[in-house]
Amino acid sequence: MARVKKKKQLSPKNLFLNILIALLSIVVFFLLYSFITNSIVNKPVEWTTENAEQGETAGEIIQLDVLNGCGVSGIAQDFTDFLRKRNFDVVQSSNYKTFDVEQSLVIDRTGDLAAARKVAYALGIDEKNIVQQINPDYYLNVSVVIGRDYESLKPSK
Repeated sequence: MARVKKKKQLSPKNLFLNILIALLSIVVFFLLYSFITNSIVNKPVEWTTENAEQGETAGEIIQLDVLNGCGVSGIAQDFTDFLRKRNFDVVQSSNYKTFDVEQSLVIDRTGDLAAARKVAYALGIDEKNIVQQINPDYYLNVSVVIGRDYESLKPSK
């Protein structure tokens, strides 16, 4: 008695399930890769100054905007990415009213000078370049104006 080999045919239902499994495998691989790179390879850098007299508190959220005051294309986005990696809440990046700012500034908008110092420290901006322009209409703690000295600051190094 001869056995007749049956040729397996791939039904449309099985084909759909195989494609679905392949897509889900790709998604799982991508999520695993992202988790490993973000938590192990590219660990977020602490922005704290380790200076207790400046009133450091863990878990404080500092909201700020980053303004391009030097006219270099894309510089505000580079600084925004740098600050976001350090857990600052950058809500906006745009151009400053002029492009002739020589030295970068940190502007205290709410009277929270400690927050302005933390941002200045994270960027490598000297404390003498922290100014206060308190405006209760602002919903931001700090504004950063990037000047022509941007190459000497931490995000450019």
